Amino acid sequence: MKQELTGKRILIVGGARGIGADLAQRAAKAGAQVTVAARSGTEVRIDVTDEATIERAAASLDAFDHVVSTASAHHDVPVADLEAERIQAAFAAKVTGPLLLAKHFAPAMPEGGSFLFFSGIVGWRPKPGTVVKGTANAALAALVTHLSVELAPLRVNAIAPGITDSGTWDRLPDERRRALYDGAAAASLTGRVGTLDDVGEAALWLLGAGWVTGETVHVDGGSRHR
Repeated sequence: MKQELTGKRILIVGGARGIGADLAQRAAKAGAQVTVAARSGTEVRIDVTDEATIERAAASLDAFDHVVSTASAHHDVPVADLEAERIQAAFAAKVTGPLLLAKHFAPAMPEGGSFLFFSGIVGWRPKPGTVVKGTANAALAALVTHLSVELAPLRVNAIAPGITDSGTWDRLPDERRRALYDGAAAASLTGRVGTLDDVGEAALWLLGAGWVTGETVHVDGGSRHR
């Protein structure tokens, strides 16, 4: 993998924290030249809900070999409590944003380039209160298939992680977080939650996997099969 990424230019949108930040470090160690973008980024500002920020970034930066987005905007409430603006933000992060990243960055990307987006297990495991997130994640998987055809020979893939100890859940009280992890481990065929190593290694593999496109790779310990 190091050989595949040495000298490659990678843009990671949402790389300021969590899975994105970890992937930025891994890619850099693998020899890539990594640029991190975030909604309030000091290095590069990209808000996937704001096309102007994407357009400015694409116009001002050199071409990238790979563009990654971990952006998300959750709206986890019962249907009776849904808010139109927050529904739109969730789909902007998972569907509209990736489309706009492709629109503005794909024209300058070289042969062998790719896009990598992040979906999630809830797209395949419906439960009350997650209808917006689940539908947006499932829509992203469909988008990846269509974009891979539209942008060929550029590659387009996604990763759909299960519950992962990535820092996302650290805001929860310890007891609730432990309960979440215990439940996720019990629902997994492997008997544990995911780690940053699980997700990061899969992401690096996809960036270098030159004959894989149009795919959503499930990194969830088999949880969606329960």
